[in-house]
Amino acid sequence: MLNQTAKSQPSAEQFAEGVAAGDRAMLARTITLIESTKAEHQALAQRVLQLLLPRTGGAVRLGITGVPGVGKSTTIDQLGMNLVNSGLKVAVLAVDPTSRRTGGSILGDKTRMSQLAQSSQAFIRPSPSSGTLGGVTRKTRETMAVVEAAGFDVVIVETVGVGQSETAVADMVDFFLVLLLAGGGDDLQGIKKGIIEIADMIAINKADGDNVLRAKNAAAEYRNALHILAPQSTTWSPPVLTISGATNNGLDELWDKIKQHRELTTASGEFAERRRHQAVGWMRDMLEARLMGALHSNAKVAAELPQIEADVRNGQLLPTLAVDRIMALMGMS
Repeated sequence: MLNQTAKSQPSAEQFAEGVAAGDRAMLARTITLIESTKAEHQALAQRVLQLLLPRTGGAVRLGITGVPGVGKSTTIDQLGMNLVNSGLKVAVLAVDPTSRRTGGSILGDKTRMSQLAQSSQAFIRPSPSSGTLGGVTRKTRETMAVVEAAGFDVVIVETVGVGQSETAVADMVDFFLVLLLAGGGDDLQGIKKGIIEIADMIAINKADGDNVLRAKNAAAEYRNALHILAPQSTTWSPPVLTISGATNNGLDELWDKIKQHRELTTASGEFAERRRHQAVGWMRDMLEARLMGALHSNAKVAAELPQIEADVRNGQLLPTLAVDRIMALMGMS
């Protein structure tokens, strides 16, 4: 599609009009345009995003994380269907910064969320990382804006729960939900990673069958842990729920809490401030990306960088002096 001739390529206005009209094919093409690494595609994508900007910002942006096996996909699939059945349109962006070779799998995501994949009111899309967490952050933010402009009411950003991806996703959503399991060692791991400190809510998943009591006990432990942490918000204390994505137990309460959070933070002004902070963060991410792009495209840097890196690797050049040398090559010293 994007390897078409420039003559057959839609204009920025055509891309924007298609997205605004809810054309799913044009929505997918616009996201593909955003994901392209070609300079001309990136320039066109930015023009499209600028045209769509007035239509963005109205969706609920929900981030969900948890270690593999915690039941994220099952929970998102069922929660998403609950929202669809209530009349909302739901988009799911699956973030996996570890998938350097494939950049995620559309088929895999749709297989994991089989109910949503069949719904005309839902849209599932992996967010390829291009091998970097920064790539995930930048492209996911832009994809989020596009699906909002297309009329989706809820945008769920799913992260694999590995490395720094949780923080990156938490910084681009309105509400960050952490899914954990009872008795799986996730409590200690969560505390070590600092996930609890950035969570707007914790949900102990798979609270069904013989696991109900263990889930309730785990929830009590987390509530106690949250009491000793300084809250992020002056108007919101992160609740701890027990849920079961597989049996659709507790998901209505979970959604009610998310809506309550939005109402309270909107009234206090925290919601608007969070969005403003995210906009500035997006700008900074783009600035870093552009600066790195300028560095790699600089002929002088390209010619000398391999030797500079070799000198640093061999201990012959101090890293700070290496940076000074690179900056001088770019005329920025």
